[in-house]
Amino acid sequence: MWGLISGSKPAPATTPATPSPAPASEAEEPQNDGSRLATFITILRKFIGVPDLASVRFSLPSQLLEPTPNLEYWNYLDSPNAFVAIGTADDPVDRMLEVLRFWFTKDLKYAKGKPCKPYNSCLGEFFRCNWETEDDAPKIDTRTFREPTPPGSSSGSSTKSTKSTKSGKLAVPAGLGSSDARTASTVSISQTSSNPAKPVRVSYLTEQTSHHPPVSAFYIDCPEKGIHAKGFDQITAKFTGTSIKVMPGEHNLGIFITVDRRDHETYQLTHPAAHLGGIFRGALSVTVGDMCYITCPETKLKAILRYYDDGWLGRTTNKVEGIIFRYDPENDDKQQIASVPEEDILVRLGGPWKEKIVFTVGSKPLNSHPPENQITIIDIAPQRRPQVLLPVEQQLPNESLQLWSKVTEAILAKQYSKATTVKQELEEAQREKAREREKNNETWKPVFFEQATDKAGKPALTEKGREVLNRAQKGEWNLEGIL
Repeated sequence: MWGLISGSKPAPATTPATPSPAPASEAEEPQNDGSRLATFITILRKFIGVPDLASVRFSLPSQLLEPTPNLEYWNYLDSPNAFVAIGTADDPVDRMLEVLRFWFTKDLKYAKGKPCKPYNSCLGEFFRCNWETEDDAPKIDTRTFREPTPPGSSSGSSTKSTKSTKSGKLAVPAGLGSSDARTASTVSISQTSSNPAKPVRVSYLTEQTSHHPPVSAFYIDCPEKGIHAKGFDQITAKFTGTSIKVMPGEHNLGIFITVDRRDHETYQLTHPAAHLGGIFRGALSVTVGDMCYITCPETKLKAILRYYDDGWLGRTTNKVEGIIFRYDPENDDKQQIASVPEEDILVRLGGPWKEKIVFTVGSKPLNSHPPENQITIIDIAPQRRPQVLLPVEQQLPNESLQLWSKVTEAILAKQYSKATTVKQELEEAQREKAREREKNNETWKPVFFEQATDKAGKPALTEKGREVLNRAQKGEWNLEGIL
């Protein structure tokens, strides 16, 4: 369905993978933004009251599409250096903070981009790529802050008193973020260099596993750091008359991150609902106003994030507040921040999620801490780390960039009629394959994943899927012997 992307194009890949645009002489006069929006609104009005726009799979004119395959677009590694840092800390609370740091970086395209509509995925379509990133995320170590208050000291704070600097400001413990005094209050990641000195390789594989409902499975692997993530991507969407509400589908239970070197502790990160608004003002924007949960049964730690979309007089705030607290995995009944006992709260955090988020240690309200005790967990930057794509000649016909290459070529050349025709031919070919399977009483099965969907939300790789990722880790893209 609708997504967000930084600028009008995805982050450039390090290996060209799309055809060159057709001659400009054949280009058609493109619609301006106002005309495109009017066309979009006309189409949307037909779906007022439809329970789920995503399941309708309606076809938009090519001039309304972003020339990006859906499977290429939907990934969570806008900042892969935040992902590979998960599991670095020895302390469980600090590892939860590492997961939260990744969470706030996974959608930089949401924070800094504009709404767009990628291509709908075809059944059996797949996408694969690598990221080369530095392992340069600042260390998180809050244990000094969390040492028990000595007997007889003030009980007004759950943190230990630490030494002050000559300026009277509280000194940040050694090992927390940068050692530079000017940046000691931040553990935010920086933009990875385009040519990492000591690159860590992250491999990615995703496949469209279901068409009705539209579901894709994904797997992210970084053997060097002993970490992997997986899940199903599926959304539901409803047009309310003034905005589009986008929610996780029934098979989308979030992102599951497993840290192998920490006794395989697993974090489940659930997705909040979002709204695409500003449709009738001609200024499309996305807001989030929902709850998000991150749980780790092995460490018995849970994070609750509460997103706020509307403020005074309906102005968007884009604020988020959250806590990390101890919970009982066998009795997980705390769904609201207010319902968590103060003595269980270990960390509080908050701020505008499109800009900068800070955290403080202990149960005291965030704003009761002086600024020097408010540690920046993420300072959003507009840059996104490009993917490493395989050469065009090694892509198979049903790989996303190859499958949609003619549509992309036509859109980039502003040949919208041609793009629409090619797109419709692809869609009709998919319908014909579906009719053929039904006629022969055949059930389609994914190639790289064991199942099309899973009630637990955790896709399992097939032997072929594992081998594709193994080769990707070696920088090998040939699928000979696999397909």
